[in-house]
Amino acid sequence: MPSSAGTSGRRPWIVGVSGASGTPYAAAVLRALLAAGEAVDLVVSRAARLTLLDETGAPFRDAHWRADLTGWLEQGADGKPGVFTVATGDAVRYWPAGDLGAGPSSGSYPAKGMLIVPASTAAVAGVALGLSKDLLQRTASVTLKERRPLVVAVRESPLTGPTLRHLVALDEAGAVVAPASPAFYAGARDLQQLVDFVAGRVLDAAGVPHALYRRWDGELGAAARLDGHS
Repeated sequence: MPSSAGTSGRRPWIVGVSGASGTPYAAAVLRALLAAGEAVDLVVSRAARLTLLDETGAPFRDAHWRADLTGWLEQGADGKPGVFTVATGDAVRYWPAGDLGAGPSSGSYPAKGMLIVPASTAAVAGVALGLSKDLLQRTASVTLKERRPLVVAVRESPLTGPTLRHLVALDEAGAVVAPASPAFYAGARDLQQLVDFVAGRVLDAAGVPHALYRRWDGELGAAARLDGHS
């Protein structure tokens, strides 16, 4: 685990990756944050490691987190390796999910806010109920109590009554609920573009600039024309 020394002047976005399906969304958000010059603190839940391995074949190990992270972020949404070139450098810090004494567990730790991408229903419930069963939930609770931005990209279908009530509770607590729902008006023609749309909407909610998707300009059919379709 990286040392917490030398944090003066550094205010990262904290990215929490839960065990829900949708690890390509998290990868797209992380790449865009780094491209925007943002510092990132990363928390990957134990369940997320299993999902990541299942969806991408990539492991995520505490002792080799930097190499594993780079390999993951360089994959495309279809799992093809080497699609992106990513240099994490000193911009990323990783905190194990079981480390409840980690920097982000305290409100005095400087942070811009937190993005949970993707957010499982279990993570949603834990945060809504104020639980701290792991660092991801604890950091989300800290983010809310400090009135910092919290964006929750829930990824589940269909949604049950309890989960809907938990999402309303998060909204009332000040979080932004941003379902991982791709749209098609941006002219997406492949899987990566659909993933990037969701990642872009998460970053929009956080106020982070990006160029992940074509924005709506009020002109019907513009996406099709840009792609050469009549």
